[in-house]
Amino acid sequence: MELQPTTLNERVDSLDIIRGFSLLGILLVNIFAFYLPLPHVDLHNWFTEAMDIIWHQTLEIYVQSSFYPLFSMLFGYGIAMQYMKAEHIGNAFYSFASKRLIILFILGMIHALLIWWGDILAMYAFCGFFLLMLIRFSPKMLLSFGIVIYGFMHLMIIGLYSMVGIINEEVEVQAVNIKMVNNAITSYGIGNWGDAFTQRLHDLTIQMSPAMWLSSLFTILPYILIGAAIAKWRLIERARDKKIFWIAVAIAGTLGGLFIKSTPYMFERTYLLDHLKVYFGGPILSLGYMGAIVSVCLIPNVSKILHPIGLAGRMSLTIYLMQSLICSFIFYDFGFGLYGKMNVKLGVLIAIVIFIVQVIFALIWFAKFKQGPVESIVKKIIYRKRLSEK
Repeated sequence: MELQPTTLNERVDSLDIIRGFSLLGILLVNIFAFYLPLPHVDLHNWFTEAMDIIWHQTLEIYVQSSFYPLFSMLFGYGIAMQYMKAEHIGNAFYSFASKRLIILFILGMIHALLIWWGDILAMYAFCGFFLLMLIRFSPKMLLSFGIVIYGFMHLMIIGLYSMVGIINEEVEVQAVNIKMVNNAITSYGIGNWGDAFTQRLHDLTIQMSPAMWLSSLFTILPYILIGAAIAKWRLIERARDKKIFWIAVAIAGTLGGLFIKSTPYMFERTYLLDHLKVYFGGPILSLGYMGAIVSVCLIPNVSKILHPIGLAGRMSLTIYLMQSLICSFIFYDFGFGLYGKMNVKLGVLIAIVIFIVQVIFALIWFAKFKQGPVESIVKKIIYRKRLSEK
């Protein structure tokens, strides 16, 4: 008897809706990297127009660093759900999960090399293997592991700030590598696909440096572990019984997260406040968003209204890769060539339009098929391999 994907009648609507909203939030953040010379500039000091600064600060508070933690938790949630299902029906889990993570890693590397340097799939898969080593533990232990790993790194960083005496100092303007900035503008803005590919390799030396892989174990992995703990407690599946809990999470997480993320703008942007904004305010707000969506979905008919966004969430892998393809075509010179020609407001509007188009695509696709196109290919690869091994 084979381990099968979660069937449609086992799906939790709010999970797909959360995943769908996460994809929008991720696109709103990632779109900067498609039309500006990231990772070679600091966006805090890049914009000069007042309206751009206001729009960027708004995204910093409400979106930046709050949706990748949410998506990471959902990634851990999904793996834990598969593990619990395998245990319940007595099927093998580790070989299936390992193959899925290997395929995800390969897909992420192809995405990074051929489409966009900012891929996150490969690092999710990398961290996923560490979850597999810990998945047998109780939800309390998984939660504890996540909090301890996360807290250890950030207490070390804050302690280092204190030791060198900069914890309450204003954040210094980062030096800009003018050569790399000009290379990115030339390669992506007016270059062909080959030029963009060469520049992408340079950008990947930053995005996928050894330090970034190591850092992911202290930034992405803890969220994945926390998501797995939430899944083992079945907190979302039991949302009606845990209504007070989720409402409290929504209120406390949203208000607390927004306050922490606003402090560098309400006061002086110090090293401490800037660090707390990204690494504590961001994930706290992500929990607030999760709580808000779960709570709202308990209201009659709301899940039906948000169902189209949930459909986009059901094909999250397809949607994520599609966003890179669409943005590459819009911004790079082998497409519409809008690289470096955008203001922040227009970038936000383009991201929202792209997501709306993707939701419509998901509606049309699921009218005929049961899985997203990339998800279907991954499933066929996994299960074909399993059958060939019998």
